Amino acid sequence: MSEIEAQVANLSLKEAKPKKIKGGEAATPSLAEPPAFIEHRNRIFDELYQKQQEEIAQKPREKIAITLADGSEREGTSWETTPMDIAKSISMSLAKALVIAKVDGVLWDTLRPFEASAKLELLDFENEEAKMVYWHSSAHVLGEACELHYGCHLCNGPPIEDGGFYYDIAVEEGSERKVLPSDFAPLESLANKAIKEKQPFERLVLSKENLLRMFGYNKYKVHLINTRVPDGTSTTVYRCGPLIDLCRGPHVPNTGSINSFAVLKNSSSYFLGDANNDSLQRIYGISFPDKKQMTQYKKFLEEAAKRDHRKIGTQQELFFFHELSPGSAFFLPHGTRIYNTLVNFIRAKYWQRGFEEVMTPNMFNVKLWEQSGHLQNYEENMFGLSVDKEKFALKPMNCPGHCLMFGQRDRSYRELPIRFADFGVLHRNEASGALSGLTRVRRFQQDDAHIFCRQDQVREEIKGALDFLQDVYGVFGFTFELKLSTRPDKFLGEISVWDRAEEQLEQALNEFGTKWMYNRGDGAFYGPKIDITIRDALNRAHQCATIQLDFQLPQRFKLQYRAPTSTNDEQTGMASDFQQPVIIHRAILGSVERMLAILMENFAGKWPFWLSPRQVMVIPVQKDNYDYAAQVQRSLHEAGFYADVDLSGDKMDKKIRNAEIAQYNFICVVGAKEQEEVSVNVRCRDDVDSKARGKTVPLASFTSQLNTIKDSKTMVSRLS
Repeated sequence: MSEIEAQVANLSLKEAKPKKIKGGEAATPSLAEPPAFIEHRNRIFDELYQKQQEEIAQKPREKIAITLADGSEREGTSWETTPMDIAKSISMSLAKALVIAKVDGVLWDTLRPFEASAKLELLDFENEEAKMVYWHSSAHVLGEACELHYGCHLCNGPPIEDGGFYYDIAVEEGSERKVLPSDFAPLESLANKAIKEKQPFERLVLSKENLLRMFGYNKYKVHLINTRVPDGTSTTVYRCGPLIDLCRGPHVPNTGSINSFAVLKNSSSYFLGDANNDSLQRIYGISFPDKKQMTQYKKFLEEAAKRDHRKIGTQQELFFFHELSPGSAFFLPHGTRIYNTLVNFIRAKYWQRGFEEVMTPNMFNVKLWEQSGHLQNYEENMFGLSVDKEKFALKPMNCPGHCLMFGQRDRSYRELPIRFADFGVLHRNEASGALSGLTRVRRFQQDDAHIFCRQDQVREEIKGALDFLQDVYGVFGFTFELKLSTRPDKFLGEISVWDRAEEQLEQALNEFGTKWMYNRGDGAFYGPKIDITIRDALNRAHQCATIQLDFQLPQRFKLQYRAPTSTNDEQTGMASDFQQPVIIHRAILGSVERMLAILMENFAGKWPFWLSPRQVMVIPVQKDNYDYAAQVQRSLHEAGFYADVDLSGDKMDKKIRNAEIAQYNFICVVGAKEQEEVSVNVRCRDDVDSKARGKTVPLASFTSQLNTIKDSKTMVSRLS
């Protein structure tokens, strides 16, 4: 038996098994004694940390210059002066708010000494990168609490871009123990104890050999070390209190930086997100440097829960899911109304902007995906099937099919740009644990388009795509942010082509006139892209639209067009030289299903009139008016509106209340007076003054005004 195997056997979780509690639902008390592996880790850490400190003590101390963001300089000493020292020299309030530093553009622990002269940025919680560090450090605190409470093995504990963090844990093998909501309070107590102790985050560089020695008891950490740390290299671990975890860092100075901490929820997960691996338990948390921020966040969660699209979808009978087709939504009549309205909205824009709608097959021989390169990188997310002894797959994206369309005959430069738009059904084999309402599904449609253009047309096409985006998002009332993602370290193609493409994107963004920023090195391997993030009514960020340049698919499919060989040829219309087009991948809504979910939550189920699946409810005052009410409903229906009539036996007040709850935009009450005048008494959802006593309007005028409101696509609907 090897040394590591012996350690695994000796450090079994069974030594730290907690006592069972009757009933099963009560919280398990924290362990009487810490798990044995904690002492094992600390012993190795203390031994090697001492050596590291001795090595640092031997480093030469030299005068260095620290350049701040404003260009000013501070003097320091290498291997002694830290970013925190610089912050304190400026002001104690700055030091107190400091979350993390950036040294020469690299995130850096605030208590880690400078090694040479450098540029320094001091980041507080308002900075997005600092937030991620803050929540990553908070995840370590959660991990510490989990080990002490459950005696579990930790797997992975990252921050979450949408806010907060989680930790995946593995309890004793063979145990039926599950994380319960009743465990949250004990976990928070342990976390707050760690926070009160102001445990410092200590960084230690370890060789792969020592990493395996330290984490040999934990098969999940051993797997990560063996697969992500090359032989002969090293990486870092961080310690806070009794917790030592495999981690690149960096971290906040100490746990005391975390002023408000809460455990939010739990779920199941798989190790590395693979359903073929062990099932784990995931615990989510949130933290803030200010208790007021925690209060605001909890209010935000309450409002978000009210707006949950799954809840609204059920209440308004828009869609549902069924176990016989997981991840594929069943859209009910009212949900289909909204879905089709969205698609037709984009379809009308396509007509105005020179896009040609096409239809492509749902199923292709996998040879197509081999040619496009998707099979090598995406096969596990594709639904495969056998047809006539050949391998086929349902399409997860439209671009390869559009390449076949472009290449099916010779093309001339005079035809470009060609803009193919496709609402075809797509299928992606998302992991069952990742499915979440309409935001993550297996069957969906996109407002997907691919623009085939010349190199000299890229800038204008990008400007057109940005204008298209602003046009659509403006209707929904969304604000958005733009980032230019440039050439990554691993890329295909020539640098000169990349540089030219990035230059054209920059020019298009500058001419567009909206503030944007760089996201350097985050482009796709096949071309630079513009990342678009929208903000909803709760100021939540969503990435739906995409604008990407692609140089590789045209090459893989050998796409070409006949181009003029000179200016004279272009003037005479003669074309003889073949050139490769550029493809622009473009979507505005993105997944229609996901956009529907975002809109449901953004509007809280109160649909603007043009999108509403329930636009008008007609309510008769008494039975004598039933025929007229039905006549009004038919008239509005024939005019193209979603109108209903309530001929039930309920009292009029209850009918009005039911229509208000159902979020009808307009309620038309009709009695003898309205019947005689061929009019309607209108109550408008968006006009509070009209709810107590409606406004009587001739039916023809009401219909005309509805058409005006529908065509204008305003967010608020009122009669003039």
